[in-house]
Amino acid sequence: MIYEFNGYIPVVHESAFVHPQATVTGNVIIGRKVYVGPGAAVRGDWGQIIIEDNCNVQENCTIHMFPGTTVLLKEMAHIGHGAIIHGATIGRNVMVGMNAVVMDRVEIGDECIVGALCFVRADEKIPPRSVVVGNPHKIVKEVSDEMVNWKTEGTQIYMQLPADCHATLKPCEPLREVPADRKVQEAGYQTWNERKSG
Repeated sequence: MIYEFNGYIPVVHESAFVHPQATVTGNVIIGRKVYVGPGAAVRGDWGQIIIEDNCNVQENCTIHMFPGTTVLLKEMAHIGHGAIIHGATIGRNVMVGMNAVVMDRVEIGDECIVGALCFVRADEKIPPRSVVVGNPHKIVKEVSDEMVNWKTEGTQIYMQLPADCHATLKPCEPLREVPADRKVQEAGYQTWNERKSG
């Protein structure tokens, strides 16, 4: 659902896909090939939210802010299922893991990886290419070229998803039995643990 609020109408590029069960409100600008998943709340009622090209905001994420703040997701930011971004700037090609919380006025540098369930305290500035984990957060190492390549490949899958959703996603009635000829989906991408051990 897309909602006008206080005179602000969200701007969504035609190549982006906002799921009908997501909510985008007010002063929000969404760029090219952005994916916003079901259950996500992108709430630009008290400030501006800019989601640059090729980002993804996955299922049940919340993006919001204190009054007068701009939230910025730079190009290819990858916001994992259930994460909360509150008044922060997320750098280019960053991955924020599932159920992580990034607080007000945080600046996450380019090509960082923020682990699942991580809590990044308000006002922190995380240098580029940092691996950040824990609650409260802690920088544990630098992101390697191999990790950046792995993250970029994952985001490229999400960059294709808006076009696939526009082309094939539609309401339907469920089948009552599994068809004998049901296709098996290809893997095509490995977890980080599979990648580094392979």
